[in-house]
Amino acid sequence: QVQLVESGGGLVQPGGSLTLSCVTTGSAFDYEDMGWFRQAPGKEHEAVSCISNSGDVTNYKDFVKGRLTIARNNAKKTLFLQMDNLKPEDTAVYYCAAVGHAGWCSVADLTGFTSWGQGTQVTVSS
Repeated sequence: QVQLVESGGGLVQPGGSLTLSCVTTGSAFDYEDMGWFRQAPGKEHEAVSCISNSGDVTNYKDFVKGRLTIARNNAKKTLFLQMDNLKPEDTAVYYCAAVGHAGWCSVADLTGFTSWGQGTQVTVSS
C-alpha cells in the first residue's frame, strides 16, 4: 500500500520561503507522476503542480508560476516543493499526491491522483 508523508510546513512571513518534502513508501515511485495540491480554508482542493516520473516535465498552476518549484529524487523516493515569495493567499494544507502511473502530469484537476498524504499546514502571515 502506498504511503506518502509530507513535512516542512509552518508559519512564514509574506515574501518568505519554505521547502515541503514528501517521502513515499510502498510505491514504484520512479514509474509514476507525482504532484502537489492544496486546500485553503473554506475553499475546494486545487492542484498546484505536477512532475513526470523522470522529472523532465513539470506543470504549474498560473497563480504559483515563478514562485514554486517542484522536484523529485527518485533514488530516495522523495518529492519536493520549493516555495518562494509566499503570499497570504498561499495559506493552505498542502498534500503530496501520486498518480499511479506515468504520462498524466496535469494541473487541470485532481482526477489523476490516486493516493495522497495527510497534508502539511502552510501559513503565510505577518
